[in-house]
Amino acid sequence: MVITAAECHDPLMELLPHNPSSGVYPASDDYVHAMEVRNPSRLVYVAGTMGLDQHGVPAASLEEQLGLIWNNIRTILAAADMTVDNIVRLTSYLRDPVYAEANARARVEALKGRPVPTTAIVAQTLESSWLVEIEVIAAD
Repeated sequence: MVITAAECHDPLMELLPHNPSSGVYPASDDYVHAMEVRNPSRLVYVAGTMGLDQHGVPAASLEEQLGLIWNNIRTILAAADMTVDNIVRLTSYLRDPVYAEANARARVEALKGRPVPTTAIVAQTLESSWLVEIEVIAAD
């Protein structure tokens, strides 16, 4: 599968997912092992983004925090004239492994099912009220 320049919103850039069929475990429908980015004109690295509102207050529930995280990511990418369609790599930091399923659902919904290389790590966040933190790399 090659993602064309028109789908990337850039006349030269191409995204080529790499999922070897042997020698490594299979990728899932919402995950690719690697994404080759050919001819990007820009890269944007988004720092770990939490489920905080505009005043820096975390939402009460996991689902609300995931909603805020994705809204925050959209806002940050928009400042660089990009959207979630430009995301080529994503890392999630989960405070508890039980958050993995909800985090994956939120990611699949936010990316409209488009698979990208993704890693989820269970880590202690700086504040116990921060349940998930997500960082992304975007390209165009």
